[in-house]
Amino acid sequence: MPSVFVSTNPLLFGRGTSQLVGEKCKEFGMKKVLVIFDKGVKNAGIVDKILENIHAAGVETVCYDGVQPDPPDWSCEEAGALGVKENVDGIVAVGGGSSIDTGKAAKALLTNPPPLSQYFGRGMLLTKPGKPLIVIPTTAGTGSECTPGGAITDTKNNVKTNVNGLGAAVSLGIVDPDLTVGLPPAITASTGMDALCHAIESYTSTLANVYCETMGKEAIQLIGKYIVTAYKDGSNLEAREGMMKASTLAGIAMLGPMCHFPHDVGKVLGAKWHIPHGNACVMTLPQVLEMIAPACPEKVRFIAEALGAQVPAEATPEEIGKAAYQAAQTLMKTLKLPTMKDYGLKLDDLIPLVADEVIKALSMAVKFLGGFPAPIPVTPETINEIVTRAYNEN
Repeated sequence: MPSVFVSTNPLLFGRGTSQLVGEKCKEFGMKKVLVIFDKGVKNAGIVDKILENIHAAGVETVCYDGVQPDPPDWSCEEAGALGVKENVDGIVAVGGGSSIDTGKAAKALLTNPPPLSQYFGRGMLLTKPGKPLIVIPTTAGTGSECTPGGAITDTKNNVKTNVNGLGAAVSLGIVDPDLTVGLPPAITASTGMDALCHAIESYTSTLANVYCETMGKEAIQLIGKYIVTAYKDGSNLEAREGMMKASTLAGIAMLGPMCHFPHDVGKVLGAKWHIPHGNACVMTLPQVLEMIAPACPEKVRFIAEALGAQVPAEATPEEIGKAAYQAAQTLMKTLKLPTMKDYGLKLDDLIPLVADEVIKALSMAVKFLGGFPAPIPVTPETINEIVTRAYNEN
């Protein structure tokens, strides 16, 4: 089977680049734009500066501030309906992954009829390019500024799914590290670990290739170097810029290899119990690293060392796995990331439901990818072991 690398959309990266948004709206021919954000980004003062810049370029704005975490289909449809009603020429989405994914879904609905559910998963692919979508991330984690699909919660079936295709694609990503300076420590940790999971999962995927491995490795090293500093000192611009680079690189890295166990489990935890995405994904990372080490020991060695472990040259795959496990556990504790127990979950809630949901969700992925990207077999028993260990050990 040939390896796959998906080229990303254009990106502007650098401090202060968010102040180019008005100019870019004009270049795309926008005269009236739908600006999508959540109330937290608005309260942080970020949105007002973006709106001022757009207005200064002579572009009219319509605002949607109803973005929800793990965006539910109904809020995406609200945003899309507002855009249709106001006859906008395009969209600017400002915020974390939820705002950007809402923007992708709303873009789809500007030129395609509702309901959104008909475009979920591998349903009706959105092949028409649609109207322009500019996205401006304010967190260093999701990588949504460079991924072709949007992660949406299907509220009818209570699962996370996607909208995909040109009709939901980003036209331009503007990545400005300055916008992350005021990010609270807890969100810095959660979104940063989402990026780490993207990088690790794509790097260790059976579908990995030289392009994605190169970007994934760089992202892992950057996060290992900068995440604790960004968490402890949010005003450190070197750390903020390093994390923003890592987030984008990790987002690109997963475009061919895809993610595996941590995200597979995390999506279920997010959909069923509304746990923030990064927190949900990282919950199983130490256990997954230890369990996959025999299948890809040198990759897990690289990860362990990037996270601060010292691994002897003669270490066995099992010893490498233990070193990576300990490094991930230490990082999670340093960042004070909550555990399954902290969210009030019971093991009986998780077993076997999580495994059943993961296998069900991955059944479509097998048809699309030709197999699972995980480096060890994906079985209910494996997933139950990962979840049980994470519950008891973290």
